[in-house]
Amino acid sequence: MARYRGPVEKIERRFGVSLGLKGERRLAGKSALDKRPYGPGQHGQRRTKISEYGTQLREKQKAKFMYGLSEKQMRSLFGEAKRRTGNTGTNLVMLLEQRLDNVVYRMGFATTRRFARQLVNHGHVLVDGKRVDIPSYRVKPGQKVEIHEKSKKNNQIVRAIELTNQTGLAAWVDIDQDKAFGIFTRLPEREEVVIPVEERLIVELYSK
Repeated sequence: MARYRGPVEKIERRFGVSLGLKGERRLAGKSALDKRPYGPGQHGQRRTKISEYGTQLREKQKAKFMYGLSEKQMRSLFGEAKRRTGNTGTNLVMLLEQRLDNVVYRMGFATTRRFARQLVNHGHVLVDGKRVDIPSYRVKPGQKVEIHEKSKKNNQIVRAIELTNQTGLAAWVDIDQDKAFGIFTRLPEREEVVIPVEERLIVELYSK
């Protein structure tokens, strides 16, 4: 299945949780989920019983939408997480958090991961001084991620930095927002990554 490109607020209402798919509206408390905390459509307020498989599928879908992945990308990351030593679910979350588009988002240079992915695709992001235009590029601890000098006055980037400066940033990145660069200092501890996803259920789904 290709990456979803439709209305994102309907997705958040369907799952009943914020997935960070909206930028300024979410940060200002004006997202559709805040106004209508139930599913979209005429049957959105009905309560339905979800099967075990449905619950597992729901968690996978939330992770895919949140990080902006296709099914192929998600399966590939799960396969790598499974091959690594340690807890497969935790490994999966770490791999997701190391994606360059996600790191740009965590550093506060974009209000959504979707916008962060656009910044990377369009060549606005440098890693260790070199332009990288691959959103799935895996950032390693100690690497420097910065906005290209010519892009630092981009209105959307400037606005994103203003907004995220007020909400706090991830503890595993060290940021100089005035100069629009940061260091991915370390891999986060699992409990530090606050996301509305139970990766254990994703592992159970893919392990069938």
